[in-house]
Amino acid sequence: MIYAHFCGNWGHYTFLSWLPTYFSEELHLNLTNAALVSILPSLGSILVSSIAAPFADTLISKGVETTTVRKLCQTIGFISPAICMTISSLDIGLSPWTIVAFLTTGLALSSFALAGLYCTHQDISPEYASILLGLTSTAGAFPGIIGVALTGYLLDETHSWTLALFAPSIFFYLTGTVVWLAFASSKPQRFSRE
Repeated sequence: MIYAHFCGNWGHYTFLSWLPTYFSEELHLNLTNAALVSILPSLGSILVSSIAAPFADTLISKGVETTTVRKLCQTIGFISPAICMTISSLDIGLSPWTIVAFLTTGLALSSFALAGLYCTHQDISPEYASILLGLTSTAGAFPGIIGVALTGYLLDETHSWTLALFAPSIFFYLTGTVVWLAFASSKPQRFSRE
């Protein structure tokens, strides 16, 4: 759970921090449009999260194992932005507004993690869910500190948005998916002795 939280937040924090600059400098949107367009992933996330929760609840109510549902939702929350970021980073002649649409879609779909990782804390220990979330959130905060700064450093050194912003996020989304699928479980754990 710790690595998945770190990976998800890497993409989330670095893109939220760097999207206005990327839209302005790379896609040549004027600064006002870049700022306004940067809010679209957050608005999309509201919509997606209102779909992800009922989707997960429906699967569980139909008898699908909770761990399977959590793995599916988290996979959607990681693979979707990785695919959309990959497409957006390729020089295949996409218009700026198409790239905005892909990035908005990918980042919005990352909200499926709300029915994946973020529910797993409660699944494994309702009594200690807040402590578990605090621990994973601590690791998840590091991308906001180092990821944003490292992106700026890489951008200064490489002058490449693909290498500085897209590649690290794609890497963490993909490796986070592999680790999540290999190790995640929603089986209740007993952390206290009776």
